Amino acid sequence: MLMRWFRALLPKEERFFDLFAKHSQAVQHGALALQGMLQGGDETPVFCQRVNQFENEADNITREVLTAVRRTFITPFDRGDIKNLITAMDDAIDQMQQTAKAVMLFEVRSFEPPMREMGTLVVECANLVGRALPLMQAIGNNVSMLTAITEELTKLEGRVDDLHDIGLKELFLKHRNASAMDFIVGVEIYDHLEKVADRFDDVANEINSIVIEQV
Repeated sequence: MLMRWFRALLPKEERFFDLFAKHSQAVQHGALALQGMLQGGDETPVFCQRVNQFENEADNITREVLTAVRRTFITPFDRGDIKNLITAMDDAIDQMQQTAKAVMLFEVRSFEPPMREMGTLVVECANLVGRALPLMQAIGNNVSMLTAITEELTKLEGRVDDLHDIGLKELFLKHRNASAMDFIVGVEIYDHLEKVADRFDDVANEINSIVIEQV
């Protein structure tokens, strides 16, 4: 009876999965806003604002997770792994915000086709992370699915890298005899978009290391 009462007082570990899901949702919404931003036009600042909003939301959830890690008696997996996973997820949406900041700073209103394609792949990455997290509540049953998702994330990161290189080459040819400033701004946006995908690859690596430890 005493033991049951004691256990009832312990913070529930399920809360971590709720928080992961909430964070992942903010990341997915952020990715969609980023994709909208990359369509260009007069609505660009509205989408930038949305990216900021979801980044703030994600930040708050990250803080909540880090507090819960300190206060929870029993965590679903290693405390360090929880911190690394939520931090990698947060870094992905931070990079989306960095992209939006550059767009606002340089008042960009039109984007190159490879940039838009990178935006689409970022949405795919965010959706894959959203699919992976609930599966981690029962890692043993979901090893092959989780492995497939992390492999797909790494593949998407590779495709974003290729688009980054293609985009820079096109940008150079386009502005070679014209505006150095437009070239510099374009490079900045490409670099941030590439970093978003890199951070998602970090998330994939964190998920993989947790899977390996649990199985």
